[in-house]
Amino acid sequence: MPTTLTARERTSLKGRAHALEPVVHAGSSGVTDTLVAEVDRALTAHELIKVKVNTADRKERIAVGDEICARTGATPVHRVGKVVILWRPRPMEPG
Repeated sequence: MPTTLTARERTSLKGRAHALEPVVHAGSSGVTDTLVAEVDRALTAHELIKVKVNTADRKERIAVGDEICARTGATPVHRVGKVVILWRPRPMEPG
């Protein structure tokens, strides 16, 4: 379940993400299981990532971003053009 972010948290995450490059690229094949697995691995490792959605249609880019969030439990922080910034807190380590 995605986490709700306050305006202050969202601003802070956008600032942290500014220097990041997209680590995952969603192509014309849409949201596949492989894409979701890659986003999940990146979120587990980095907590905050950028995903580039290579689609010309704005509504389709939003739908792809929303589906990725739904399937990974990530929260969309910001969308700029073809890039969506995703955040998911790291899981608590047992111990």
